[in-house]
Amino acid sequence: MGLPPRPPLPWLLLPVVALACSQLCMSLELIPYTPQITAWDLEGKVTASTFSLEQPRCVLDRHASAADTIWLVVAFSNASTGFQNPRTPAEIPAYPQLRTYGHYMTLPLSLDQLPCEDPVGSGRAAPVLRVGNDPSCLADQSPYCNAPLPGPGPYRVKFLLMDARGSPQAETRWSNSITLHQGKSPRSIDTWPGRRSSDMVIIASVLSSLAGLLLLVFLAASTVRFSSLWWPEEVPEQLRIGSFMGKRYVTHHIPPSEAATLPVGYEPGLDALPSFSP
Repeated sequence: MGLPPRPPLPWLLLPVVALACSQLCMSLELIPYTPQITAWDLEGKVTASTFSLEQPRCVLDRHASAADTIWLVVAFSNASTGFQNPRTPAEIPAYPQLRTYGHYMTLPLSLDQLPCEDPVGSGRAAPVLRVGNDPSCLADQSPYCNAPLPGPGPYRVKFLLMDARGSPQAETRWSNSITLHQGKSPRSIDTWPGRRSSDMVIIASVLSSLAGLLLLVFLAASTVRFSSLWWPEEVPEQLRIGSFMGKRYVTHHIPPSEAATLPVGYEPGLDALPSFSP
């Protein structure tokens, strides 16, 4: 009785797989372009759930036709090498596959949406592709959802050109790793003074001392200012009454009865007082 034929060893199948892959890879053109974060001076280019890419303007024009679609592939950095380009529209991975397979495709664009003209001075918005900018697409069940990214990543992206039948035609290089910002929990912030650095303690002490000195100077100035209201200065010898200036005289040589009838400003030894008697 003859022995049954042996199944082919896995390593014997490698040349066949490599040949099929080489044929597929040769038909897919690699475009020498690397996606990157936009260089425009914008706030929030990278947040906790989004990042803004430079638009691939004048990059795919020589490789695409009006009916072709430019897709953005988003993947975790450690899953980008295992991504297989879809061969039909049904194989395009959606956003929920990011958590299970580590990648998805979104933001389908046509060539007319990526003009070569520079929009500077035209009043248009900055030419960016904001990944993760549509929080409502999950509720709407959009097929190519651009929902906020679930974590800091890191992520890598590339552009994939597909024709009207959903067959890939060209692709760009993968971007460098993009890490999103992470917010800190309020409980993780250490506010205990004993754990602060010595510089912070010295600065806090100096500021406290300056505040105390300023408070003392203010109190002293206020005391001097308000003391003049409670203890007025002495009355001068000469008093101004209306527009008349008078002097105070001692009338010890004039009898009290006559001193009471003397007019103001009269000096003894001058002309005699006129008599008012008949």
